[in-house]
Amino acid sequence: MEFILLLRIAIIAVVALFFQPVRPALADQPMFYAESGLAISGYDTVAFFVERRAVLGHSDHAVMWKGAVWRFVSADNRRHFESNPRAYAPMFGGYCAYAVSQGYLMSGAPQSWQIVDNQLYLLYSASVQEIWRRDMTDLIVSGRSNWPDVLGHE
Repeated sequence: MEFILLLRIAIIAVVALFFQPVRPALADQPMFYAESGLAISGYDTVAFFVERRAVLGHSDHAVMWKGAVWRFVSADNRRHFESNPRAYAPMFGGYCAYAVSQGYLMSGAPQSWQIVDNQLYLLYSASVQEIWRRDMTDLIVSGRSNWPDVLGHE
């Protein structure tokens, strides 16, 4: 009887280990800004490159990557992303590139964006984008220096 009780306790303990949540070990903030789980607020990251504008994606053309759901306007755009997601994903995880260059995090807005050297950068707002454009080369260098260390700060 005592053996059966110990066996049950051991089985429960082992099963409980398998249901422990997985937590990120290195960062306080997610690698990609994804409000409500949607990367770039549901905008199609490939469309920035192909259509040169911000276009909302559709849930029927979505893929999970790096802990976020990425939506696309078409299956073709989804396939482009799946073949090389790093080529299309925004720099600095979709956080505001200006904020990262200054050492802090802010959400990036899909309506305020810039492609520089074939890399997508999101900015917080149109006014921040104007500041960014004045000195974007140096700000990109500063942002790269701060990234990903800035993920540990809010």
